[in-house]
Amino acid sequence: MPLSLLPAVWIFSGVLFIAAIRGLASPQSARGGNILGILGMATAVAFTIFIPGIKQQFWILTALLLGGIGGIYFALRVKMASLPQMIAVLNGLGGLAAVFIALAEIINGSTAYLDNVLGLIIGALTFSGSMVAFAKLQGLLSSRPLIFPFWRLLNLLLILTILVLTTVFLLCPERELFYVLGVLGFLFGIMFILPVGGADMPIVISILNACSGWAAVGIGFSFGNVLLIVTGSIVGASGAILSYVMVKAMNRSLIKVLFGETGSESGATGVTAHQQARAGSPRDAAYLMENAAKIIIVPGYGMAAAGAQHILQKMARDLRELYDVDVKFAIHPVAGRMPGHMNVLLAEANVPYEDVFALEDINQEFATADIAYVIGANDITNPAAKTDHSSPLFGMPVFDVGKAKTVFFVKRSLGSGYSGVENPLFFAENTIMLYGDAKQITGEIVRVLEQK
Repeated sequence: MPLSLLPAVWIFSGVLFIAAIRGLASPQSARGGNILGILGMATAVAFTIFIPGIKQQFWILTALLLGGIGGIYFALRVKMASLPQMIAVLNGLGGLAAVFIALAEIINGSTAYLDNVLGLIIGALTFSGSMVAFAKLQGLLSSRPLIFPFWRLLNLLLILTILVLTTVFLLCPERELFYVLGVLGFLFGIMFILPVGGADMPIVISILNACSGWAAVGIGFSFGNVLLIVTGSIVGASGAILSYVMVKAMNRSLIKVLFGETGSESGATGVTAHQQARAGSPRDAAYLMENAAKIIIVPGYGMAAAGAQHILQKMARDLRELYDVDVKFAIHPVAGRMPGHMNVLLAEANVPYEDVFALEDINQEFATADIAYVIGANDITNPAAKTDHSSPLFGMPVFDVGKAKTVFFVKRSLGSGYSGVENPLFFAENTIMLYGDAKQITGEIVRVLEQK
């Protein structure tokens, strides 16, 4: 391909990427946005491979083939409930790619020292931070903030060390110093994410996503590759904006999320030992539901883990069609393990978009609801977020499900949520616990509803 056509191809791909992001802004247009993104990336890769001067096309195509096969395999194997873990890994791999490219550039004698060192450090911290996030999401590490003595001071010293060594490297670019900066970048990513609690993990995923984009920008400047700069800027900016939106939605401070403890490790909630939760059965729930006027369903990670979104959609449909019940879905900004997790699952189950409401649009309606059906959503319904200053959840807006006449909690047990905090709402007078697998419990409710 003539080099004169390459800028036009890059501009075309960049426009497709921007259009893809725009399409992802709405559930109705998300599928089209994905297609545009795929088309943009395919165009960029196909034309870039055959730029005059690019060698070893065989190995490049082989790597693309192996990567494509691996991507398809994991996309088909990974369950929707584990999608956040996959996102964390993909973010990390993007950062690791930037590290390898920066190393290759320096080894090959590149003089774009600042661009390469930025790509190296940001890529390294993105990779190691993403791996820590993956470990927390997968349950390999505790979801609680992992606090160690003097961790703030150690992080500050690590940042200062990186800044000083970066300055020294730019003045005296020794390859060994470049390697040291890479190691420090990996270490900082670990130290950066360990103190973050599970309740804030969706914010962390957004930040790491942004970091992978900024790492690509650094490498793009090193290469002089306009498309890499544009693409990295889109990813970095969109991730940063999403992080800001989520922080605002959670009434959190980004500085406190990243550099401050998110509450006490004790997870105190004011729950006393003598309190007992009232248990019910799916038949009890079905009876109350068929006689209700308004029901609000609050899905959480328990729905994702059980794969209950399809049977939940069927329950909502039966209530509307058979009993003329007003049924709505309430989605919290950080429900699940990543931004938009519940929206994706409900869209997969063909829940009508007009039936899904954000926290700020529906929270006041719980006071007029006959039933709040909470399916595996613990932290986002925990009233301790409003009353307990020692709670890791304090300050986060939560659903006022306790204001409904009856609250059904579908959970396997009275165990705490992902943040490690117990929910005192389990013991409220208007709460009925439905113990068991969310898909099975909801399925039994559907069978009772359809028998009448």
